[in-house]
Amino acid sequence: MYDLNDMYLFAKVVEQGGYSAAARHLGMQVSRLSRRISELESSLGVRLLNRTTRKISMTDVGNTFYQHCIALVAEAQAARDTIDRTRAEPQGLVRLSCPVGLLHSHVATIVTRFLLAKPLVRVHVEATNRRVDVVEEGFDIALRVRSLPLEDSNLAVRLLANTELILLGSPGLFALHGKPQQIADLSRFPTLSMTRPGDKYLWQFTKPDGGVEAVAHQPRLATDDFVTLRRAALNGLGITYLPKFMVQEDLASGALEHVLPELAIPQGVVHALFPSRRGLVPAVRDFIDALVEGFAAGEQALLQ
Repeated sequence: MYDLNDMYLFAKVVEQGGYSAAARHLGMQVSRLSRRISELESSLGVRLLNRTTRKISMTDVGNTFYQHCIALVAEAQAARDTIDRTRAEPQGLVRLSCPVGLLHSHVATIVTRFLLAKPLVRVHVEATNRRVDVVEEGFDIALRVRSLPLEDSNLAVRLLANTELILLGSPGLFALHGKPQQIADLSRFPTLSMTRPGDKYLWQFTKPDGGVEAVAHQPRLATDDFVTLRRAALNGLGITYLPKFMVQEDLASGALEHVLPELAIPQGVVHALFPSRRGLVPAVRDFIDALVEGFAAGEQALLQ
C-alpha cells in the first residue's frame, strides 16, 4: 500500500497551486516533494497532475483522487483534535475494578464526588473481589488490598492507604463463649476468614514484646469478601479480622468489639494498579489523584 503521507502532500500541492509554494508551506525541498508525488503516481499507475513550467493542473482522475485526499486530511485532523481535547480537559470513560467492601466503604463516595466535579467523565465500576487482568480486560485502574510486600508487577502502582486489621467479634458471640483474654483462647472460638491459597488458614500476631505467634484455625466461613465477613461477624457466627475503617461505626455502637487489642496483625495496603504512568489521559490521571485525596481525607477523619 502507498504511503498515506503522500496523499497529504498531493493535497497540499493542489491547495498551494504548485510545488514551490507547497514546499515552502511544508518546509521541504521542491525536488523531494516532486519526487514523492511522482512516486505516488507510479504506485497508482495514473497521472494526477499536468505540469508546465508555469503552473500545474489536475487530470480528471487527479481531481477525483484529490477529493478523497482532502477527506482523509480532514478525518486525520478531526482525530488529532479529539486527542487534543481529551488531553486538555478530563473527559471520556474510566474503567475501574474495585473490591466490593472497598467500594462500599470509601470508593463509592470518591467516585460520586469525582463525577460531580468532572461533568465530561464517565466511570464504569466492576465491583468484584476476583483478581482482574488489568491489561487483558481493558481496565484503566484496578484497586487491590494486599499485605506487604507487594508482588512484582509490570503495572504502575499508586499507594492509597494502609489498612489496619483488627480482630473482633459480636457481643452475642462472647455471651456464649466468653471473651478471649489471650491468644490460646482463640482455639475454642468459631472463626471466619478470607480465603487462602491451599486452604491453609493461619493467623499471625505480633505480641507487645515483639514476639510473633501463629494460630492455625479452620474457619466456619471462608470468603473473598470483607462485606460478607462483617455481616457474619455481626450475626455472631465467629471471630474474624477486618480493616478498621470498615467497622468504625460497628465499634462505636458496640455491635462489634475489638478483642486482644494488644496484638498486632500485619497491615494491608490499598493501592491502585494501572498499565503505565506515561500517556495517562487526564480523566484517568485526575481520577487516580481523586482516589489519593479521598483516602487521605478518610484516614484523617479516622484520626479525629
